[in-house]
Amino acid sequence: MYTNKALQHFKKPKNMGRIENPDAIGEVGNVICGDVMKIYLKIGKNKSGQEIIKDIKFETYGCVAAIATSSVLTELAKGKTLDQALKIDNQTIINALGNLPAIKIHCSVLAANALAEAIYNYFTKNNREIPEFLKQKHASSLRATQREHLPARLANASSKRAGRQK
Repeated sequence: MYTNKALQHFKKPKNMGRIENPDAIGEVGNVICGDVMKIYLKIGKNKSGQEIIKDIKFETYGCVAAIATSSVLTELAKGKTLDQALKIDNQTIINALGNLPAIKIHCSVLAANALAEAIYNYFTKNNREIPEFLKQKHASSLRATQREHLPARLANASSKRAGRQK
């Protein structure tokens, strides 16, 4: 069962859409459930001169939880320094929504990963040093995507072999 907060974010998502000429884009997906999240960032500076997420928007193709987690993520990240934003994890997103059904926890992971990918993209585009933990998170996201493709590849290979045996 979804919380009222999750349903509100689904019915009236915050910061949905694209940013023209974004400073960074992060995109992640889950091949098994079909959810795809795209995060757009505009980076600015605060009064202390630190880089902050000046604007953030999302485009998500997915279920109630995918849209709700994307929406609440934008509220959590907007105005944060990049270091602060990188600390937003799936549990932070779940807590902000008041919980998620266990079967939908992966949506909160996707949302946190989409933000991390956008920040990774920003660092890469600007020839910035990428923190080791972010490199590892990026590599982990790539491996997860490859693993999700693997069962489909194996199924295709098995059906081809079975077809040849007949």
